[in-house]
Amino acid sequence: MAIKLDKKIVGYSVAKEDEETPEAVAPATAATESEESNVVHMHEKVERPEMLMGSTYKIKTPLSEHSLYLTINDIVLNPGTEHELRRPFEIFINSKNMDHFQWIVALTRIISAVFRKGGDVTFLVDELRSVFDPRGGYFKKGGKYMPSLVAELGDAIESHLKLIGMIKDDGLDEHQQKLVAEKRAQFEAEQKQAECDDAVSDFPAGAQLCNKCSTKAVIKMDGCMTCLNCGDSKCG
Repeated sequence: MAIKLDKKIVGYSVAKEDEETPEAVAPATAATESEESNVVHMHEKVERPEMLMGSTYKIKTPLSEHSLYLTINDIVLNPGTEHELRRPFEIFINSKNMDHFQWIVALTRIISAVFRKGGDVTFLVDELRSVFDPRGGYFKKGGKYMPSLVAELGDAIESHLKLIGMIKDDGLDEHQQKLVAEKRAQFEAEQKQAECDDAVSDFPAGAQLCNKCSTKAVIKMDGCMTCLNCGDSKCG
């Protein structure tokens, strides 16, 4: 069909076969924007479903004979799509010890409210772990120091956020892991050897090696280093 040109031609370009026309691009862009607009993000108006997935963490401290059980329930947003996310929704803490009942209930309600607000909730970990008990902290199993019970709750929340992918666990690289494993093996071997030496020795722990009889039996007696095995003494 012939087209009449009413204006002067000021430029031109050659159209390629695989090049999309503006008319073809527009519907695709509109579809993408429509799909993104349907993505559900975590906010306080998201309704709680009938069932939530959760994890429970046992916290045993020397501060009480009863353990604390911290449960965090998660909600799955946009299930079955590429935008699927698992986010914390609520938290509960249970224990037979009723001494801390009031502040535990208050803390769980506040943390649950922060979870439901959405956004980056990882700041809770640092806030809780920076709480110090004026009576002093304690070491949990594995040798990690906890400045307070609240700090250990923050430690448990951090473990859960790492589990669901909200906090990236950088950890040690391969070289560092190998180095730590070698040092640990060396230390355990030395400890094992020391235990064997103590087990077969009839002499006090910490005794030095005797240059004469090659026995760890040299101790300081009356101001003089004396071997309890052969009687050798530097004092004659």
